[in-house]
Amino acid sequence: MAVTIKDVAREANVSPSTVSKVMNHSPSIPERTVKHVQEVMERLHYFPNLQARNFVRKTTRNIAFVTRLEPHIAFANPHMFDILCGVQEVLARKDYNLSIVGIHDLSESMATVERIIAQKSADGIVVHGSATTRDLTNLLIESKFPHILIGKPNFESQVCWIDTNNFISGQIAARHLCECGFKKIAFLGGTREDKIFTQRLNGFLSVMAEKGLNVPDEFIQYGDTSSECSFGLMNKLLACSVRPDAVICEDNTVAFGAIRSIHQHSLKMPEDIALICFDNYPLSEIMDPMPTVVDINVNDMGMQAATLLLRKIKNPELQVQTFTTLPVLKIRSSTRPCGTASAAPGKKPAKNI
Repeated sequence: MAVTIKDVAREANVSPSTVSKVMNHSPSIPERTVKHVQEVMERLHYFPNLQARNFVRKTTRNIAFVTRLEPHIAFANPHMFDILCGVQEVLARKDYNLSIVGIHDLSESMATVERIIAQKSADGIVVHGSATTRDLTNLLIESKFPHILIGKPNFESQVCWIDTNNFISGQIAARHLCECGFKKIAFLGGTREDKIFTQRLNGFLSVMAEKGLNVPDEFIQYGDTSSECSFGLMNKLLACSVRPDAVICEDNTVAFGAIRSIHQHSLKMPEDIALICFDNYPLSEIMDPMPTVVDINVNDMGMQAATLLLRKIKNPELQVQTFTTLPVLKIRSSTRPCGTASAAPGKKPAKNI
């Protein structure tokens, strides 16, 4: 038979209301009494009925994480799980549960969030960028339901969001290659509709314009982010009449295909062509040579997203629209020869960022 609050009160020789106040961290109960009641609860293996407590408090102590889930998503979007872990870590400290709510395509996101709000099955919602639509953001704004989006929407909105600065990431990659002495730099990666790719590309182009360096149209190659596609795109770059001396890859899956193409053409990195990519996970540390990366701590972004959401729950009028988690450059042998502090012979040494 389950132990009740009355059993704990009887054993501790206090009233049930005192036990309740101890569980709710009431400051009116002396520390000595708190310790004694907690020891009795532990000895009796008493666990409070959280659902009942939350019902009285009119709270669920649950946060919904809405994201796109489909086969192989862990490989296609590994960042999502790092973000998820960051969110969970912060929520667990505050005794909140995290529920993953998966959708298969964007057409489901609106109805899914409507249901969560109508059923009051969560106190707040984290919406991953893969599940964001304009209609969904309008719903969150009109309902005033506590929320935070992972990723800035690619349209104007009063919705609350948190993101990393992909424009700065592109600038960091470009500046590093320029400081190494490379001037004919190409950009290889995602689709024209991919906002992260576009933001990074624009950051790269801003530095090239600042340095007075030309970027021919054929030096910007669009495609999906599979290694097979990037292998073909890199072959096209290497077949240009004026071959690039460096390439920036949208992520390390793209870099994997690009490096395969470079090897097939019997070129050396960085002597013949340098390479830099974004993100350190999941492939960069097993490639040869290990590529220089612009790394983003998305786990930290998840932690900050959860922190902001909890603040939003306490203060529904709070408006949150912010960039966070600055990228970090990790210099490796794809932009500098192994064992040296400089780039290719005669080129200006790079600075760590």
